[in-house]
Amino acid sequence: MTRTGKVFSWLGGIVLLAVAALAIFIATFDWNRLKPTINDKVSAELRRPFAIRGDLGVDWSRNRDEGGWRAWVPWPHIHAEDVWLGNPKNMPGDSMVTLQRVDASIAPLALLKKELLIPRIWLKQPNASLQRLANGDNNWTFDLAAGQDPQQPPSDWSFTVHDIVFDKGQIAFKDATLKADFRAVIDPLGKPLPFSEVTGKQSSGKAATPDYVFGWQVKGKYNGEPLSGSGKIGGMLSLQSADLPFPLQADVRSGSTRVAVAGTLTDPLNLGGLDVQLKFSGESLGNLYGLTGVLLPNTPPYATDGHLIARLHQPGGAVFEYQKFDGKIGDSDIHGDLKYVAGKPRPTLSGAVRSRQLRLADLAPLIGADSNAAKAGRGEKSRQPADKVLPVEQFDTQSWRKMDADVKFAAARIERGSDLPLSDLATHLKLNNGELRLDPLRFGMAGGSLNAVVRLDGGKKPMRGQVDMHARKLQLKQLLPNVAAMKRSLGQMNGDARLTGSGNSVAELLATSNGDLRLLINNGVISRSLMEILGLNVGNYLVAQLFGDDVVGINCAAADVGIRNGVAAPRLFVFDTENAVINITGNTNLATERLDLSIDPESKGMRVLTLRSPLYVKGTFKHPDAGVKAGPLIARGAAAVALGAVLTPAAALLALVSPSEGGEENQCGQILREMKGKK
Repeated sequence: MTRTGKVFSWLGGIVLLAVAALAIFIATFDWNRLKPTINDKVSAELRRPFAIRGDLGVDWSRNRDEGGWRAWVPWPHIHAEDVWLGNPKNMPGDSMVTLQRVDASIAPLALLKKELLIPRIWLKQPNASLQRLANGDNNWTFDLAAGQDPQQPPSDWSFTVHDIVFDKGQIAFKDATLKADFRAVIDPLGKPLPFSEVTGKQSSGKAATPDYVFGWQVKGKYNGEPLSGSGKIGGMLSLQSADLPFPLQADVRSGSTRVAVAGTLTDPLNLGGLDVQLKFSGESLGNLYGLTGVLLPNTPPYATDGHLIARLHQPGGAVFEYQKFDGKIGDSDIHGDLKYVAGKPRPTLSGAVRSRQLRLADLAPLIGADSNAAKAGRGEKSRQPADKVLPVEQFDTQSWRKMDADVKFAAARIERGSDLPLSDLATHLKLNNGELRLDPLRFGMAGGSLNAVVRLDGGKKPMRGQVDMHARKLQLKQLLPNVAAMKRSLGQMNGDARLTGSGNSVAELLATSNGDLRLLINNGVISRSLMEILGLNVGNYLVAQLFGDDVVGINCAAADVGIRNGVAAPRLFVFDTENAVINITGNTNLATERLDLSIDPESKGMRVLTLRSPLYVKGTFKHPDAGVKAGPLIARGAAAVALGAVLTPAAALLALVSPSEGGEENQCGQILREMKGKK
């Protein structure tokens, strides 16, 4: 052998010896000696305590998934037991994450390209404890030391994990701001479950939706209410791509509210958005505020199903669109589209809702008229006093300033009792910084219309209210369709009301109200049986005293009532009937709900009324009392004189005169012009 050959032989032997020595060293090295260094380095980098408290080791073996010559390259397989990550100093408790064991393989050839590539990480019994304090601090936001030096150049190395798998894990969550304290248990499903089998539809978009991989269950409290639920999520690999939809399914109950979703989460690591089918139900929509932050009115029990699209990182705030939803509130159906923008200074709810059939009783909570029966049905205690008629239910004006709204609502048909002939409803609700406005608020009623503009300023204490209402061409025979005597009526009812008041309930608003009420009825009828059907026992008594049991035609009934500080006093209140002119005077106190009215009849022609003294109506709205006044006989013609004594009301009421059926002018026009002409 030449001298050169001997040199190369010696060099080759030395290299082989070094490689063998290195292999022996790696194979026999006690990696636990590196634990203190690793623990200190990671703790310093994460700015919180970290420790591998169990065995740390490295095993070398070939990766059978590799092909060709690569299959002969040994891979390091690292394992660490009893891994612990603590909380930052400002958080209570010692542990944030504990792992019984972590296994990972590193692709050695990728290191040559300065890439730390881990195809898969196995986690055994992971447990996490997530916390957020009342001041907003949390333990899942990491303050990395490397990120504190803006002059430090970015690393040339990259880090990639293809997949993370684990067996049964647990997450404990405590959040003082949400009043949440619950625990979730996450288990592998055993085998992946296709997205379409859960949602019933194929994935949408360019990228196919991955399968569901894990199931989960949760139990605890949210916003002080019991919380429980279950669902499914995708694998950890699905979390990596912002463009890959992450499958999500959940069925959760919080208090009396149930929420079910099935769909996808976009950009899951940054909570980019949602595209899910959403169902929710409960005892009242008002209960959703604590769960979602969306301010909705108190209602009877509800259920709805629709398509929710959420874009959580918009410049003006997160946007939620609940599209093409269908559902029920009480016995009323609802459909429509709503949009919620979590903007500043207040979030905004907008959209359009419609109902094919609306049950009038389901509207009661919205106007503070929640009946005792409705409350009992929801298990609530009534706050309406037994001796009061006007609703005392308080409007929750404090919550009105938490959200703005611009929502249109229409009902094609209204289900109601036979004593309230409403046919349809349309309104436009606007809520701006605590001021609620319904403009217009329109009802179809008895062949005519009832139009109003309602303003409630919840920013004032007490609340200020204003209503401007107009009733036009209400057909009398449709107002009382079940009364045989009214079927012969050809007349109409027209009226105007303008009221202002202050208070946080309907009763308080009326008790302080100021304004005017004008009403005109022509060509109607009145009888004792009519009062009985209406349940007006006092009216039944009065009609019996005035007319006996006969059906009497009303040529014209005119009322012009002034309301001052909650006391309603008629400037003019007259019934012109076939047989008599009836004049009503006195007042009605809306604050005390008391009546003090006098009814003075005057016979027409030769007919002599059996009644010779005025009538009275006293007592309360709940328990009115009527009788014959003791005193002198009525001076003949007194009522007729009163009919023409007041000139201004007659002029104001002329604006309410409209043609009767057939286009003929009704009798009220002639009577009121005669009154006006007596100036």
